[in-house]
Amino acid sequence: MKRAIVNMGVLFGVLAVICLSVWGPETLARYQDRRVLNEIHTQPVEGEGEGYRYTLNGNERVFLLSQCLNGQNLPESEWNARISGGNGELPYQNMGGTYAFVQNRQGPSGKEITGEEIYGVCNEGIKTFQELGILPDTVKKVDASAYEASLYSAIDVLEPRNHIAVWKVSLSDSQKNADKSNRLIDAYIDADNGRIYEFYARTELDWEQIAPDEIIEAWRGYAGLGEPEPYPDDNPLLETTPYYKKYLFDGMEEEHTVATVGFYEGINELFIKIAK
Repeated sequence: MKRAIVNMGVLFGVLAVICLSVWGPETLARYQDRRVLNEIHTQPVEGEGEGYRYTLNGNERVFLLSQCLNGQNLPESEWNARISGGNGELPYQNMGGTYAFVQNRQGPSGKEITGEEIYGVCNEGIKTFQELGILPDTVKKVDASAYEASLYSAIDVLEPRNHIAVWKVSLSDSQKNADKSNRLIDAYIDADNGRIYEFYARTELDWEQIAPDEIIEAWRGYAGLGEPEPYPDDNPLLETTPYYKKYLFDGMEEEHTVATVGFYEGINELFIKIAK
């Protein structure tokens, strides 16, 4: 009798397991559907494009901008433009090749420095350069009444995730007859972190008073770059001034950035440029 009861219990257990395996998932699914359907549920997600945002380090950012600048006319004073036979203008446009430097007409995305903020950011950079000994204290502040600021995108065409937004701040064309002594002439400023990567500034210094090694060491620490390497095969014919010194920094994929500390005699213009 006991054995029959045990066998019946086992039989009911087996039947219960079979029933659960057949109807259980469907019943559970209907229950879950009733919980989800006809109700509003929220879930935090990444902002638009954040999942694809790629962060470049200092060496990569400077390299990317330098490659874009290498494919076009560089910012230069009217003195340098006169020597080189150019007109000093910057025809920013899509470039052929691997890199492109294009004007961003849509404005900052909300993460970059805005047009209202850029002059204050530029002045902070000038002050930092003065504290680091890159620029003398006599260099004046910039302001919207005398300067123009334009936003550009530096893009690796083959790897579009490699891109940075850059502000170019320049003394306005309306200031051509104004006193330019001790003034910033041109500067390229990272629109994400506010760092000045390239600049031209009039000073009261002579080349003998300028220490390129000290300037490049202060600048590379400020820009977040590694130690420079010796620059090989210097060709003075590529420069429009005899007063300069070049440095080599790691870039991307075993390529390098050439950074130059230079000086235009006569107008006393000191510069750091990252284009060749």
